[in-house]
Amino acid sequence: MNAEFRFGPATGVGSLPGGDAREAARTAVGATEGFPFLAELPARGPGADMLGRTAGLLVDVYARVEPSGWRVGDRPGRDTRRARSWLGEDLDALEEFTQGHEGPLKVQAVGPWTLAAGLELRNGEAALSDPGAVRDLAASLAEGLRQHLAEIRRRVPGATPVLQLDEPSLTAVLRGHVRSASGYRTHRAVDRQVVESTLRDVLAVTGEDGPTVVHSCAPDVPFALLRRAGATAVSFDFSLLTERDDDVIGEAVEAGTRLFAGVVPGTDSPLSDPAGSVGGVRTLWRRLGLRPDLLAEAVTLTPACGLAGASPGYARQALTHCVRAARSLADNPE
Repeated sequence: MNAEFRFGPATGVGSLPGGDAREAARTAVGATEGFPFLAELPARGPGADMLGRTAGLLVDVYARVEPSGWRVGDRPGRDTRRARSWLGEDLDALEEFTQGHEGPLKVQAVGPWTLAAGLELRNGEAALSDPGAVRDLAASLAEGLRQHLAEIRRRVPGATPVLQLDEPSLTAVLRGHVRSASGYRTHRAVDRQVVESTLRDVLAVTGEDGPTVVHSCAPDVPFALLRRAGATAVSFDFSLLTERDDDVIGEAVEAGTRLFAGVVPGTDSPLSDPAGSVGGVRTLWRRLGLRPDLLAEAVTLTPACGLAGASPGYARQALTHCVRAARSLADNPE
């Protein structure tokens, strides 16, 4: 990655409460102090949810809502048009509030494996059940993301887009825990090399030096695999880490991978003082034997997961708290 690029010290994961695109953009830009993100508002309904929003980005692949969830269709229908319309509103609002912005700007989409686990084929089974369908989905997603990033660059010319792939189902895909449509069996685990290669192909849409993040708020995030796949940063729920993760996290940091540490609860909760919120990060650093002055260079603070389930007031407070905690981490790394 370009050595001159700098991630911001704090940002959001992606989703926010409510359905007002302008208010969400105001929060996603104003509360993050230099590292804004394109807000997602799943409360608006199908098409604004994580899976539907990404389905609207696909090229030459269309999806519609069925009682069981999102399913591949033959042509763009009402659900696809709704997803694209809401994304257009969100982009308009983001453009309005990022006039003159220079620096990182994060956009999120579902990654290829969570998409394959959640999107049904015409027979009702997950696309994950068909390796050919997975390849087609990944290629369609890559092309859609390429166009999406170009649109971001056009609307906010001073920004450097940071692509975040949301992969909450990745561990289940690797372990063969994704259930079939009947619920009586699970789909076979996917070979790790195939998972890694597919992720690498999709992440490559940002270009050789493009910054990328893979996010999962599930336990047992495969840090080493994501690093090999080319993720510049890994975003995770810090509270789910255990000491058995120390080695892979230490290797990732030493290899230059940035940590997006989710240290603030994603739903309304009492917040400790900013210094207290990063006490665990400092403890991890000492346990790994890493230099304290590396903290600000290697860590971005975020909520533990999306904020769609929070109140609007708490969502703003959580993002502001991340910024203050990051400042505390930089000022007092030890």
